[in-house]
Amino acid sequence: MREHRIGPGGEQARRTREFEAFVAGAAGRLLHAATLLTAESRTANPHARALLTASLAHTYAVWTRSPDEDPYDLARRDLAARFGRTAWRHHGGQGPLAALGPQERLVVVLRLYEGVAEEQVAALLGLSEARVRAVCARSVAALRAAARQGAARRGATPGGGREVGPGAGPEIDSGAGREGGSGPGRETAA
Repeated sequence: MREHRIGPGGEQARRTREFEAFVAGAAGRLLHAATLLTAESRTANPHARALLTASLAHTYAVWTRSPDEDPYDLARRDLAARFGRTAWRHHGGQGPLAALGPQERLVVVLRLYEGVAEEQVAALLGLSEARVRAVCARSVAALRAAARQGAARRGATPGGGREVGPGAGPEIDSGAGREGGSGPGRETAA
C-alpha cells in the first residue's frame, strides 16, 4: 500500500476544515453563552460577538497544539477568561442576566447554562468551591426576585398567569442536547 504524506498546505487545509466544522456546530451555543455573560440582548450583542470572535481566534491558534483537548471546552474556558478580564465593561444591559454582576453572571453561565462542575468553575475563577456555591445560590435568588418584580410590574405572575413554584426565575436555555461539548450533568436555572 502506498503511503500518502500530507504536505504543509494539506495539513493546513485539513486543520481549517476541522475548525470550520467545529465552529458550525458550536458557535451558536458559545454566542448565546457570551450574550448571557455580557447581559446584552440576543439581537444587539456586539460585545458578545467580539468576545466570541477573540475566543475562536485563540482556539484556532492552538487547534493543533492541543489535539487531545476538547475544542469546545478550550473555547469555553477562553471565553470565560476573556470575559473575566474585561468584565468591568459589561455592567447593566438588557439580557436575562442583566440583574447580576459580572462575576455572578460568569458563575451562573458556567454552572447552570454550560453545566461545568463546581470544582472546575472554582479552579477556573480562582475561587473556593464554597464561594462558587454561594455566588450561584445568591445569583439564582436574585434572578427569581427580579422575575417576580418584573411579573408584578406587568400585573401577572411569572409563567403567563399560572402560579410557579419555588423554581421560578428567568429561563436560561440549558442546551441539554448540544453537540461538541462536554461536562457533567446539565442543570437549568428555571
